[in-house]
Amino acid sequence: MKMRHRHRLLRRMKRLVWLYRISSVSLFTLGLIVLLGGAGFRVNLTPSEPLGLWRIVDPDRPILVGDLVFICPPDTDAMREARARGYLRFGLCPGRVAPLIKLVVATSGQAIEIADEVRVDGRPLPQSRVARVDGHGREMVHYSGGVVPPGAVFLHSEFPGSFDGRYFGPLPMDGILGLAQEVWTYAP
Repeated sequence: MKMRHRHRLLRRMKRLVWLYRISSVSLFTLGLIVLLGGAGFRVNLTPSEPLGLWRIVDPDRPILVGDLVFICPPDTDAMREARARGYLRFGLCPGRVAPLIKLVVATSGQAIEIADEVRVDGRPLPQSRVARVDGHGREMVHYSGGVVPPGAVFLHSEFPGSFDGRYFGPLPMDGILGLAQEVWTYAP
């Protein structure tokens, strides 16, 4: 009887040691994530841009066409629907979504036309085919086109399945967190 009790006690202690180790590693990882997040680092887990570690850098100039930016999308019905469909990940932006990493392809005053592909000021945008349905066969609502309003940008990603301006249109520039700078990434 004593031997059985001792064996149970040893098993319990081993479990507690493993629980302690797992908890310690988890707390260390969480602390590291919080520390890096406070320093402007973000982990990208979406294929719109290379996977890995990125940094948000404050621009020392106005945002221009060709800039890769981190942006918080506005908390709108369309963005809530996108979150519900799984197009946007959980994060700290309004609406509890993660910032997007997208390329600025048009700014205030530029004309956007959308048909089978996107045209900016009449010129076709490379890799901009507009999907009619998503990966689950659900109909995709796309932006109808128009002139980018003052204080807004039109965003794009060359990844075919990207949820970008093709579908949500221009976004307010005040949602831009900064330029996106690769730190350690992997493009599959």
